[in-house]
Amino acid sequence: MSASTVSRVEIDGRPTTVERLHAVAVGGYGHFTAMQVRGGRVRGLADHLRRLDAANRELFGSALDGDLIRRHIRHALADDVSDASVRVHVLAADEAGATAVLVTVRPPGDMPPTPQALRSVPYLRAVPHIKRVGDFGQAHFRRQATREGFDEALLTGPDRVVAEGAITNIVFHDGTSLLWPDAPVLEGITMQLLERALATGPSPSRRGPVHLSDVGSFRAAFVTNSRGIAPVRLIDDVPIPVDTALTATLGQLYASIVWDRI
Repeated sequence: MSASTVSRVEIDGRPTTVERLHAVAVGGYGHFTAMQVRGGRVRGLADHLRRLDAANRELFGSALDGDLIRRHIRHALADDVSDASVRVHVLAADEAGATAVLVTVRPPGDMPPTPQALRSVPYLRAVPHIKRVGDFGQAHFRRQATREGFDEALLTGPDRVVAEGAITNIVFHDGTSLLWPDAPVLEGITMQLLERALATGPSPSRRGPVHLSDVGSFRAAFVTNSRGIAPVRLIDDVPIPVDTALTATLGQLYASIVWDRI
């Protein structure tokens, strides 16, 4: 089964129907989180639940029961799936403010092991702190970048300030510490987990402005998302050194993060 094949879809803990799926999906208003499940466990599960609750309060004006979300995920995984790519969407179900929880289960996925090439684009997502559905620009520029032979789009703002990847966060190494762009971004769960893990070590990461004109001065760069971490080898036509030792160190640090049972 390919990684793009949806193997299971449930709404509010029940197998969906075409009518029910149409009712909640066609409007395109909502938020979601994406996670990798291994052995029925997830890295940063509490962070995923906090993300969903905060977005739900902002978009729909109500809290979201984390225990209910966990039950929906467990039900969708059932007894026959222990490793998977899982997305939890909370979508507007009607004009009165009701919501529905849609859970998709796909085959598990990992970050490609090869260093990544990024194509910068002049685009910032609206409401960037919410992981939300239906961002046409984000999808459009990523598709455009891949058609041009790149692996990912790098979103940039005024004065060519670097923000984030289309589906990733990006972090740079200046030879001393890791630097996350201080720009309007979605703080990904892997980004949050790495920031906390690095904070307890000898070289905490930091945040600061990064411009496209700066990228050639960095010693390394990495992209992160729910699938893991990958080094960056190229941004536009600017080569980025691939630091194999730092790549291994970050990989080991990420691997040491505890997986939480759903």
